[in-house]
Amino acid sequence: MECDRVWTNARLATVAPDAAGLGIVENGVIAARDGFIVHVGAASEAPPFDPAEIVDCGGRCITPGLIDPHTHLVYGGDRAHEFEVRLAGAAYEEIARAGGGIASTVAATRALDEAGLIATALPRLDALIAEGATTVEIKSGYGLSLQHERLTLQAARRLGELRPVSIRTTFLGAHALPLEFAGQADAYIDLICREMIPALAAEGLIDAVDAFCEGIGFTSAQTRRVFETARAHRLPVKLHAEQLSNQHGAALAAEFGALSADHLEYLDDAGIAAMAGAGVVATLLPGAYYFVRETRLPPIEALRAAGVPMALATDCNPGTSPLTSLLLTMNMAATLFRMTVDECLAGVTREAARALGQLDQVGTLEVGKRCDLAIWDIERPAELVYRMGFNPLHARVWRGQ
Repeated sequence: MECDRVWTNARLATVAPDAAGLGIVENGVIAARDGFIVHVGAASEAPPFDPAEIVDCGGRCITPGLIDPHTHLVYGGDRAHEFEVRLAGAAYEEIARAGGGIASTVAATRALDEAGLIATALPRLDALIAEGATTVEIKSGYGLSLQHERLTLQAARRLGELRPVSIRTTFLGAHALPLEFAGQADAYIDLICREMIPALAAEGLIDAVDAFCEGIGFTSAQTRRVFETARAHRLPVKLHAEQLSNQHGAALAAEFGALSADHLEYLDDAGIAAMAGAGVVATLLPGAYYFVRETRLPPIEALRAAGVPMALATDCNPGTSPLTSLLLTMNMAATLFRMTVDECLAGVTREAARALGQLDQVGTLEVGKRCDLAIWDIERPAELVYRMGFNPLHARVWRGQ
């Protein structure tokens, strides 16, 4: 078989959807050509290869490259002071209503040009890459004007040119109400639908559209208008839903065939049924749950019973989840949410790809997928979930390189 590179002597966790568990293959082989997997399986069943390079993995474990399907990676400043205030007893909603929260990050973000946004975001992206991430979603939402949302999305695109990683960009203009639109939420939604989405979509800067449907965010009716505009521009949608209260956002997301509904601590049975019926992925964010000291768990058992796919993400952002580790995210999901090892690993590979609409390209070790791999100095996949503050990555492969 013609190929560029072959990895041999490896334990594979294919995470293929039709495999049992994680799809473990002992003494496995992966072959790639032109950045795509052309063979994966046991060495005993492999055809003859004529590669330019053979890599002996020394018995190490290979998983698909990790995927972070929910980040707010590009922003200015930080919110360490607000962290101190919360430690003293202030609630997240209280800080937001007093002009802190997202509004403070908007001011810091607007103060930076594209180069400044890139410079501040690169260390966060590098931290994810260092732990095996090969695909990362980046949301806008800290510009809240056409000019600054454009800069944020341009910076996100540029990050994918500066580093060997696939970047998916999501427009989150409906993240918060900018100060210049105080008391005029409908007028701001008008701006998003009339100007922002059409312009940014025409410029090719948007892969998906998101919104924050919440008591301190936007109503279901306002979110619907954003989704209708996204649909008119043939853009898939995602939603911050049921994080702080039940606004029935998950059912709205399902109505529009959303890629995912994210957070979901206050998700009810009707929302779960709607998501299951529409194939909407539940993207769970244990870093935010931990950081804001939430006490209401997302309904993991009910999601599991309904067959709703569960993805995991860092939700990297300055205010509620300053987290840049998918390994720690998995550990939090297991310890706080009681997810299994198999669910955690699938959550940052296969289901994360599904949450981005990319499962046909990445997320599993299967023929025809991009050759995005993470090679680990571990004996079994459980070690990736079990350890805290330890990175066993041996090598990362992006598109066969």
